[in-house]
Amino acid sequence: MKKIDKLFLKSFLGPFVLTTSVVVFIFLLRFLMMYFDYFIGKDLGIEVFGQLFSYFSLITVPTALPLAILLATLMTFGNLGEHTELTAIKSAGIPLKRMMLSTFVFTSIVSLFSYFYNDRITPWANLKGYSLLWDVKTTKMTLNIQEGIFYKEIPGYRIKVQKKYPNQRALKNVTVYDHTNSTGNKSVTLADSGEMYTINNANYLVFELFNGRNYIEATSPTNTINETQFTKNKFKKNKMVFSLESFGIKRTDEDQFKYHEYMKNTKELTAKIDTAKKELNRSKKEHLQNLKNQNSYIFRPFYNQEAKILEKIEPGPWIQKKLIDFKKPTQEREILDYTKNRLSSIQTQLDTDMELDKSKLKEIWRADLERWHKLTMAFACMVMFVIGASLGSIIKKGGFGMPVLVSVSFFIFYYVLIQLSDKYAKEGIISVILGAWLPCIILSIIGVFLALKASNDQSILESESFDKLKDKLLIYVSKFKKSELKT
Repeated sequence: MKKIDKLFLKSFLGPFVLTTSVVVFIFLLRFLMMYFDYFIGKDLGIEVFGQLFSYFSLITVPTALPLAILLATLMTFGNLGEHTELTAIKSAGIPLKRMMLSTFVFTSIVSLFSYFYNDRITPWANLKGYSLLWDVKTTKMTLNIQEGIFYKEIPGYRIKVQKKYPNQRALKNVTVYDHTNSTGNKSVTLADSGEMYTINNANYLVFELFNGRNYIEATSPTNTINETQFTKNKFKKNKMVFSLESFGIKRTDEDQFKYHEYMKNTKELTAKIDTAKKELNRSKKEHLQNLKNQNSYIFRPFYNQEAKILEKIEPGPWIQKKLIDFKKPTQEREILDYTKNRLSSIQTQLDTDMELDKSKLKEIWRADLERWHKLTMAFACMVMFVIGASLGSIIKKGGFGMPVLVSVSFFIFYYVLIQLSDKYAKEGIISVILGAWLPCIILSIIGVFLALKASNDQSILESESFDKLKDKLLIYVSKFKKSELKT
């Protein structure tokens, strides 16, 4: 490896590792802000949070790599340009593309890694991360009985405490409604005071009540109308034990989440697309056959010269073979009404069938788009490298100031393009291939333009270019005015 390659590669590796870590951390904070409500009031523990952050850190890597490469390349070439090292190398007769060679090879390796990462690691991380996130979302909040409010989170019971003392154990004026038998407020327990605590590793909640009464209203075993049995018990001390099994996090079977495109690799997506296409073709054939089997009639225009009504009906293809006598005018109206109703029914059925086929087609588009994204996200790394190297050599500013501003601006532009093109592709407005590649195509054009400018040592906004364009416009306007005067 030559010294120039070592110089650029060494200058690039440090910012790349740093920016990748920073960008992944920023995306992880974004995830935490999006789903912050899922974590409030739930005693999840460090293990669950560690798993969530690990899975979502892996998920953010493919999205973070293009931005990290763009930022690192801008910093590398900007720093070298700011310290006139790029100028010295160019004065030695070395072109910009030769300077970019080592870092370009490294970026190509990163792009290949990104593709295989997208195909293998990302679906697994999506399955693990989003299934765990769903379990966290459905987990109940930790036990928090508030004063003067009925607590409803324990299945089958409604509990109200008039006052809780500072130690969070001693209680005053406790009311407990037992709804486990689904018979309404037929069992009520009232106590002047009590104590609340958990046992068996917080799997059970104990209410130890003092100086209270229990009221039970039971229906008579003979089921006689208006016959009820009322029982009143007085106690000095009573223990009520409630299971807290429903409060712990419960893992859902991960197979229930595997249907989504994000949870599949390229091979699985291809199989899903092929299966969906076969189902769509079979559905279309069934709809066509159902349409052929409809009871319809074809009319031949034989008229009675006197009555001016149809006299004969002849069956055509797919037609029910039945002749109808039209000699009576009232029968013509009945058949026309029947035909109108039948056509309306057929139209409704066709609309329903088309909606089903369209939903299946959208499923194919989504899966195909996700399959292409595994490649386009990898290619975006190379496009961002070209843009970053060209801009860095033009701007010649290092550090975290200008490079961060430019990188974030380009990445936002790229992200907006992805969202728009994905939306149009999923709705069938544009083809899936065009929707997947459109952001990369637009950025590639920008990258080629910037690379040409950087190779020729030209600035992006040259005053001479604008002066030439202005002169051409003035010449065109003067010619247009002269032609109008002649006419």
